[in-house]
Parts: sequence; structure tokens; C-alpha cells
Amino acid sequence: MALNKVEISGDAVVAEIVPERGGIVTRVTIGGDEVFYLDPTTLDTPKVRGGNPVLFPNPGPLADGTYQVDGKPYKLGQHGFAREMPWQVVRTGGGAAELRLVADDSTRPKFPFEFDVRLIYKCSGNTFTVEQVWNNLGDKPMPLHFGFHPYFAVADADKSKVTISTDATRAYDNVTKKEGPFTGFDLTVQEVDLHLIDHKPKETIMTRPGHRSLRISWADPYKWLVVWTLKGKDFVCVEPWTARANALNTGDGLVHVGPRESRKSFIAVTAL
Repeated sequence: MALNKVEISGDAVVAEIVPERGGIVTRVTIGGDEVFYLDPTTLDTPKVRGGNPVLFPNPGPLADGTYQVDGKPYKLGQHGFAREMPWQVVRTGGGAAELRLVADDSTRPKFPFEFDVRLIYKCSGNTFTVEQVWNNLGDKPMPLHFGFHPYFAVADADKSKVTISTDATRAYDNVTKKEGPFTGFDLTVQEVDLHLIDHKPKETIMTRPGHRSLRISWADPYKWLVVWTLKGKDFVCVEPWTARANALNTGDGLVHVGPRESRKSFIAVTAL
């Protein structure tokens, strides 16, 4: 069955969104330049590889795939369920589209909180922005662990020339499962999965041979930056997360939305 696609545009930016497949942004061009990589099988199979997947309620894996709320265990898979669920289109127009995902009988057995998450995609100038509104409709604090997984288009042969700005001095290597000093990126190895522990700026600048350079920026509560790529694939992922993996268990960097309260943030991608 063909998937419905929503296209929005403004100034130099054109974006394509597929609400039924996790509200994913499958394509963005800025001034005609491709921003994202997309494996075409992403829209035909459950496996998501490309575009800008939404990671909620847990970027990364949980230890043993479980966590506890009020002493009761719950199970969540890698990167949560939001990227696998259909999102509702609330409105479109004016170079923007608003989508929502609301707690239901399929989410409560995995994440026992009453949420209403909004994504507002916007195209303006040379910038593609994703605003987020996290509404806690329940009567208890809701843990907020959220992230994005943008696959930026980079030819595999050009990865040695890619730069990603950071002031980080330490990183967790999710390939070796070791933490240590950060000495720079080698994006040409078989797999890179580096979680930058002390990246402080609310942005990074990425240079991409053959493409326009990008400024990827964000606001609190995003504090964690992950860089991932695979040899032989034409992408480099630069991923803002609100906390490190397994935060629903460790509490490390985890923030909460109070009962009947909301919290807002954004990430933005600007062509330079």
C-alpha cells in the first residue's frame, strides 16, 4: 500500500515527511542540495535506515531491554517505539507541518505515561527546523528521553574529508564498549559509534565534500551528541539526544516533565 507523504517548502528548503512511518522526514533539500541519505527499503520494511528518525521514549538501548517504573518492569527496544508508529497530521501550511503522537493502549504497556508529543517541521530561509512540544497529560512526572537520528548524506569515499566540530575531550565508544579520551573522528573504519560525553556548544558544524556545510543546532534539554556511520554506506549520522543511552535506568542526565505540564525544544539544520 502506498504511503501518504506530506511535502512542505519555504524559501530554499523543501522537505518530505511520511507520517505513517514514525513521522519520519525522508528528504530535505536546501538550495537543491540533498541533506539526508535514505535507503529506499526504509519505506518498505520495518527497518529504518535514513532520513531523520524520531527516538522516543529511549534513544539507544536499555540494559537487558528493560527499565522500571514504581518497581514494575517494562520492556523497550532499541530507540523506542515512536519511529515505528503512525503519527497524526494536525495541520499543514505556511511552510510547516505539525504531527502528534499520543499515548494509547499500544504504548502504555511499554511506557506507562500519558503523553502527547508534537513535532512541528518548518522550512524557512536556509534552515529546516524541528520544534518539539512534550505534553504530560498524566498526574505523575514523566521521564523525557528523546533524540533524533539524522542520516546526513556523505559519499563513503569522502568520509575521510568530513569534519564535525566539537570541544569534547571524552567519549564512550559503543563499538568497543569503552570510555576514554576523545582524540578525533576516523569515519573510514568499519563502524563508528561515538557518544561525546562533554560536548558543550548547542551546535556542531559539519563539512561534507560535494555538499553544502551544515550547522546542526539545538536547545535544552539536549546535552548528548552521538556520531555513527558504517563503512560502505553513504551517510554520517550526527544525533542530538537529551541524555545518554540507558538513562531510563541510570537517571544520568534524565529530565522530567511535571504532571499536566509541557516542555519545548528544537533542533535545526542550516546550510552554510
